[in-house]
Amino acid sequence: MKDLFFKPVFLAVTFLVITLFGVAGYHYAIGYPAWVTMLVGTLIGFVLLIILKLVLTWIAPFVKKIPITLVTTVLGGFLALYIMRMYTFRWPSILFYGLALFGFVCFILLTLGVWQIIKKKNAKKGGFLVILSVALGVLGFYGFNALDGDPYVETSSSEETIDVTFLSEMGIEDPSQKGDFEVEVFTYGSGTDEKRPEYAAGIKIKTPTVDASRLLPEWKGKKKKWREKYWGFGVDSFPLNARVYMPKGEGPFPMVMMVHGNHSMLDYSDGGYAYLGELLASRGIIGVSVDENFINGHWSGDFMGKEMPTRAWLLLKHLEQWNKWNDGTDPDIKGKVDMDNIVLVGHSRGGEAVSIAAAFNKLDRFPDNGNEKFNFNFGIQGIITIAPTDYRYDREISLEDINYLSIQGAYDSDETSFWGMRPFHRLQFSEGFDGFKAGLYMNHANHGQFNSTWGRSDFGAPMKWLLNLKPLISGEEQRQAAKVYVSAFAEAVLKGNKDYQPMFQNVDLVSDWLPKEDYRSQYSDIHKNVLVNFEGDLDVTSASNDIKLSAENFKVWRETELLARDGGSQQNNALVLGWSHGSDIETDSIPIYSIRLPDTLQHFGTADTLALSMAMADISELKFEDEDEKPETPKVGFNFSIMLQDSLGNFASVALADNNKLPGTIKTKFTKFKFLDKEMIGEASEIQLKSCYVPISSFLKQNDSLNLSKLQSINLVFDRDTLGVVVLDDIGFYRKNN
Repeated sequence: MKDLFFKPVFLAVTFLVITLFGVAGYHYAIGYPAWVTMLVGTLIGFVLLIILKLVLTWIAPFVKKIPITLVTTVLGGFLALYIMRMYTFRWPSILFYGLALFGFVCFILLTLGVWQIIKKKNAKKGGFLVILSVALGVLGFYGFNALDGDPYVETSSSEETIDVTFLSEMGIEDPSQKGDFEVEVFTYGSGTDEKRPEYAAGIKIKTPTVDASRLLPEWKGKKKKWREKYWGFGVDSFPLNARVYMPKGEGPFPMVMMVHGNHSMLDYSDGGYAYLGELLASRGIIGVSVDENFINGHWSGDFMGKEMPTRAWLLLKHLEQWNKWNDGTDPDIKGKVDMDNIVLVGHSRGGEAVSIAAAFNKLDRFPDNGNEKFNFNFGIQGIITIAPTDYRYDREISLEDINYLSIQGAYDSDETSFWGMRPFHRLQFSEGFDGFKAGLYMNHANHGQFNSTWGRSDFGAPMKWLLNLKPLISGEEQRQAAKVYVSAFAEAVLKGNKDYQPMFQNVDLVSDWLPKEDYRSQYSDIHKNVLVNFEGDLDVTSASNDIKLSAENFKVWRETELLARDGGSQQNNALVLGWSHGSDIETDSIPIYSIRLPDTLQHFGTADTLALSMAMADISELKFEDEDEKPETPKVGFNFSIMLQDSLGNFASVALADNNKLPGTIKTKFTKFKFLDKEMIGEASEIQLKSCYVPISSFLKQNDSLNLSKLQSINLVFDRDTLGVVVLDDIGFYRKNN
């Protein structure tokens, strides 16, 4: 027995295995203290290694020519590591086994060193090996973490700068600042929650349970067994639990109801939006953060999106309860809520859930089971989706006539693409709807920090050790952006405060309220007359309403579906133009993209702004047959002139960059290794458009004879930069709102 186990190689393998199993156990959340799961993990690793070694030792005599001790030790250790990688670490093989090999070298040096000191009485040699092993370990640790950083920090912003008048300079208050109302904080719930004292003895108001059996038939098997054992209730008795941030006063107050996403059900998420609830309440808006942790992911299983209708339905059941309180007799809560003035906010899967809830709100039956009747029809005026999913529910949700905002971080390693822009593109407004839709894309923001309890890492250990966390902004900064935009949206939609609407059109107007970062904002409402959106047909020379399109002297001219970084569809088509020419180019060789309008559309006299969406595309699309074609000193960029011409021959030209900060390419490095980004996530960037605007007054300053009522063509003239590739979309005019 001594020969089997008390050898340096075996001891080194043992130390490595039990260390890794202990670390894995420490982070394996099953509801017990971390030190307990760490000890259990260590014990499992040790017992597993011993069993495997004994089994392999028993088998080994059949392979006479191979040293038994070495084979059993190596195979036992490898099998133990393989089992751990499959069920705990789940790292890519090359990384896991490469680092395990490095760890093995460190441990064997350490073990041999100690062996030399204790058994061989050779302190000098043993001490050297121990010091070498520690030095290698330290260098490896710091070398691994030195791979963090943003290699693209210089590429995300344009060098062009423009002067803008901030909203604050117009006397408009920062919406992230605390308001004048005192705030009362309390919870309501079932009163019997075994795991959440704030929803048991700590409640102010007791609520009934609700039966979600028809909405979540997947509540069965081990999910049912282990969840019911942990929570103490099943799908037929889901609680209505929530945290309330109530402004003190008579009311009625508008309401913002918030819901979390699919974080671990053991790491409760509903408290992570207190920063929003308290801010909104101080500004005269009731904030409610709903608890849906009991349908979140867990080691016993994830519902894999089958629970999405339940997430949405629970929100509506909460609103139903508030409606009953509103008409009830409790003086503390009666008449407090303006049920015609509600905004829903959802994070992650909760972001998809609020869209579903807005759709369910208008139905009289559950579409997946008509036996479940609905009777909601609450006044949901807007929804905000924060880093949302848009693919979990097997029905695609398309909304009408509702205000919409989506916020996304570029360094979100959980939802790596801006899925919130897909509902943006599907959302339709009818004539006369006085609302808007907007999107905000923020560099160096991740998924979790929009919730104050989720932390900097979008993955739990050990996967989080692969993430590149150094470029991330702080949680306080990320939540500051959420406070500014969520509060401003609530002010605009629930209180009719139009002062904040320009910030959704152009994020540059509020950059003094936001962390210093690179942003993209997109915006649309019924006042924008989009002439060309590149949807609907395959002909690159035509658009709707008999508009004719042409392009001259371009190396790239195509209309394309925009893709997310993982290759998925953004559900939006756009125009791609690429050009290259020398600085001394002849006038008739300048690249020009022309939008020629028919006589029936030459009536834009009431327009006050030309608008388009744009992004910088991949310059590698420009291919040169030989070096002589490539400009010697190219000015790489994407500025261009916009020329308006009327049917009388009058024209005026304005450079896009005169009025807009042009967006560069936001690139991200999610993990410590670029090859892992490619394997796990996709491309380093994805096209995210920015809404740009040129006031009609800028054209009239150039030529006051220009007659917009007889506008004949819009020409994009690429005479500013000599080499570039751009993406363009939604070209049109804003008319004055009379």
